[in-house]
Amino acid sequence: MVKGPLFTSRFRFGGPTDDRHWGVLMTIVRDSFYINGEWVKATSGETLEVTSSGTGELFATVPAGTVEEANRAVEAAAAAFNGWSNTSPKERGEFLMRISEKLAERSDEIALVIANEVGMPLMLAKGIQLGLPTMTFGDNAQRAMDFVWEEEVGNSTLVREPVGVVAAITPWNYPLHQIANKVAASLAAGCTIVVKPSEVAPVNAFLLADIIHDVGLPKGVFNLVTGLGPVVGEAIVAHPKTDMVSFTGSTRAGKRVMQLAAEKVMRVSLELGGKSANIILDDADLAKAVSDGVFKCYLNSGQTCSALTRMVVPRSRLSEVEDIAVATAAGFMPEDPITGSSLLGPLVSATQQKRVRDYITKGVDEGARLITGGITPPDGLEKGYYVAPTVFSDVRNDMTIAQEEIFGPVLSIIPYDTEEEAIAIANDSNYGLAGGVWAGSDEKAFEVARKIRTGQVEINGGAFNVVAPFGGYKQSGIGRELGKYGFEEFLEVKAIQHN
Repeated sequence: MVKGPLFTSRFRFGGPTDDRHWGVLMTIVRDSFYINGEWVKATSGETLEVTSSGTGELFATVPAGTVEEANRAVEAAAAAFNGWSNTSPKERGEFLMRISEKLAERSDEIALVIANEVGMPLMLAKGIQLGLPTMTFGDNAQRAMDFVWEEEVGNSTLVREPVGVVAAITPWNYPLHQIANKVAASLAAGCTIVVKPSEVAPVNAFLLADIIHDVGLPKGVFNLVTGLGPVVGEAIVAHPKTDMVSFTGSTRAGKRVMQLAAEKVMRVSLELGGKSANIILDDADLAKAVSDGVFKCYLNSGQTCSALTRMVVPRSRLSEVEDIAVATAAGFMPEDPITGSSLLGPLVSATQQKRVRDYITKGVDEGARLITGGITPPDGLEKGYYVAPTVFSDVRNDMTIAQEEIFGPVLSIIPYDTEEEAIAIANDSNYGLAGGVWAGSDEKAFEVARKIRTGQVEINGGAFNVVAPFGGYKQSGIGRELGKYGFEEFLEVKAIQHN
């Protein structure tokens, strides 16, 4: 077993067999929290089990924190705030750059952990699950150094100052990426932070804490406590010395966070669910648009809040769309995320697997036409949490599978008769996180994109931009992450009037 407060072991990467051999037979054990610059032994003795998504076997155990331990972490962050906020932006940036460099150095190890935790195929996990956080720390390092912290407006000097102590609660689907979005920006701004990662995929957070410890970040600036949301999560939000909460997760949990924050009139940043529409106009390159749309739905086994899960297509071309979608889905048959070569792996847990299968059953019951996939386990993948790539057609936008976030490899094809109807379908949702438009020209796609009420829209397959603001309208959340706008979420503005 790999034990100890510091997880500094390195693993052999002699080939796929070695990787899976490690993933199955060696259990990671973490028994401490990172509080005030030290690994502090957990007091309760209760643990949380983490399973390997590809096999369903035990992968790791982490401690279940208590309210007292959560409070201790907030107190440490509060005590460290004055010193860290008065550290020069250049010095803060240098710390963040060293963290970015250390993440890159340990990319193989961290990607392997996340592939086991979440189920994203290893080849994608290294580029996305590890690559994005590495870039985010680097971007915020430079941002801290280059940001204009003061400006003159009339007879006022406007000063940007850090919000204070941040409670960060993060999800399991892009675990390190979501942690990095909050940690990198808040530290760059001069805030101190307490992180409560998802109990489903927490091991990567311990590896980040190891790196932060190694680079010598001052005590109390970064703190990590694992545990359950109703215990640790609520404690760090409700603590009187917490100044802001940054939460990523379900809309239901986000509402609870808002309730707790409202008691203190505290700043809240929420990145919640999505049910994003991908409008394909009649003059679009159908082969490119549909195949790209299937990939954007299935990335990370559909466990992506901004996944393009509603494909809105011309009714006159529905049969063509179906043929392309079925053929594309056939190329996404899932495989083991460590040893396989498929772009599709398992879901994160047995709970999530059942949830997705229940939605598929609901789609059939409500009259959607299942054209590929379904609830039957893929051949040879009885162990682990796999769901076959699934496509429904003739979906109405009032069906459950078109309105609720499934978080699995399930695509709903919705036909339309006019462009105005397509836009109305896209906007007929409680969510507004992302979307897509495919058209014969970028100009036309841009015109339609302006009419979709979401925080992001990609046109003609536009790539994700790690420094563009990410966040949503409506029940998809409040505030933005990434880049300039994500950084400024952690700043207050003070006006100093003078003669």
